[in-house]
Amino acid sequence: MNEYVLFFIAIVPIVWLIISLGGMKHPAHKTCFFTAVLTFFIAIVFWKMPLVDAVTASIEGIALAIWPILLVIVAALFTYNLAVETKSMDTMKIMLSSITTDERIQVLILAWGFGGFLEAVAGYGTAVAIPASILASIGFNPVFAAIICLIANTVPTAFGAIGIPVTTLAAVTGLDVVKLSYIISIQLAPFIIIIPFLLVTLTKRSFKAIKGVFWITLISGIAFAIPQIFIAKYLGAELPTLVGSLCSMLTTILMAKFMNKKDENQNKNQNVQYDSNSGVMSQSKISFKEGLLVWLPYILLCILILIASPLFPTINEFLAKFSSKIQIYSGEEAKPVYFMWINTPGMMIIISTFIAGLVQRVKISTMVDVFIRTLKQLTKSFITITSIVAISKIMSYSTMTSSISFGLCAITGSFYPIISPLLGAVGTFVTGSDTSANILFGSLQLEAAKSLEISPYWIVAANTAGATAGKMISPQSIAIATSATGLIGKEGKIFSSTAKFCLGYVLILGVLVYLGSNFIVI
Repeated sequence: MNEYVLFFIAIVPIVWLIISLGGMKHPAHKTCFFTAVLTFFIAIVFWKMPLVDAVTASIEGIALAIWPILLVIVAALFTYNLAVETKSMDTMKIMLSSITTDERIQVLILAWGFGGFLEAVAGYGTAVAIPASILASIGFNPVFAAIICLIANTVPTAFGAIGIPVTTLAAVTGLDVVKLSYIISIQLAPFIIIIPFLLVTLTKRSFKAIKGVFWITLISGIAFAIPQIFIAKYLGAELPTLVGSLCSMLTTILMAKFMNKKDENQNKNQNVQYDSNSGVMSQSKISFKEGLLVWLPYILLCILILIASPLFPTINEFLAKFSSKIQIYSGEEAKPVYFMWINTPGMMIIISTFIAGLVQRVKISTMVDVFIRTLKQLTKSFITITSIVAISKIMSYSTMTSSISFGLCAITGSFYPIISPLLGAVGTFVTGSDTSANILFGSLQLEAAKSLEISPYWIVAANTAGATAGKMISPQSIAIATSATGLIGKEGKIFSSTAKFCLGYVLILGVLVYLGSNFIVI
């Protein structure tokens, strides 16, 4: 069959997802399930995928959706639900107010700084689920909390999970990982500066929102961008987002404290606490111990993930022994799937939360009850995410994704650099993962650069940079956001809100890549 015809058939599931979620506002669990069935039949009929292969590809997708993706969602929501149960969220709100009562700065601290840090050390949706649930719990509109965290969780994903997307891309293409990291950091730098201003603007739904917080917003971006570029250029892919997000978060907190110094002096050691039963504001003091206990799940999470990461090879290798290698897909390119039973973000969150609960003297029976209630909340999310990962596996194994990429190359010709980020965005839209997008399209981006006789680093880097844009519209990411904020069924509304930002992101990035690949030699 003609390659152009295959290209248009291959994009049918993607177009349907966009129309159904964005235009028709259908619930994600219904849309994604139908799309999975549609993709299944398209792969069999037009790509001649054997029935057994299509079934086993779907099963592999479902298995990977459950572990580790759904596990992260369950774990993050469990942590939030337990915090609500123990009234820890009330204390957390008071502590954040002691830093700043300005919602714009709270967004910069939680969605941008803290979210970036979670993406750096964990990935797998933690950077959306945890900050979104915290923002919703401290009084932000849940829809806004979901949207803001999806937009914030874009640029950090390039070097997320201790650099796995970029190290994978380097392995797939054979390019030098340090140079590739540097080019990616250069491509993302403008967006690291722009996004904090966008978050602030969206918080008040007005460009006037920047007034009074211009410098703290600018520095929040610069403090992220400069360390990320420096680390990427000299050390590679593992630490750019980790160092950048920490610098940004700490700098923003320090500036916020400085801005509120007078208020702090007047109200030293006194905070306003909301009594949810009476609806009356009362005065109370929060000790260091109380504050530590409130944040203990997140502190333990960061510690556990860091010491279990490749930064500590001995511990990392020991935990790697607790894994299973299972052959699921039956096709020619079948490879075993690895399941990490302990060293995976979801398990780390659950372990951290249970330990923190015991320290806080919460009954085990209470924690188990909260955990069961959490599972019941996520029935529709289970359908959504298992469906979307099944779709990605079917499209990948049947070579539908290859048909999409070759079609785009053939259509655009010498202007391919402009749409090269779009390919990365499509990869993340389908798979929900920057790493998976790099595996799908990394080699093709390399071949396209060679055929055009332009810098392979700029084009290959564009795949990861573009993939960060696709993160905000991925049904998988949106499902995580809605699950964390109690908005299951509102996925279409959130998709419509983030799609326009994704489009602008990809267009600007495409122009930068075109100019960089043709006129800049690094």
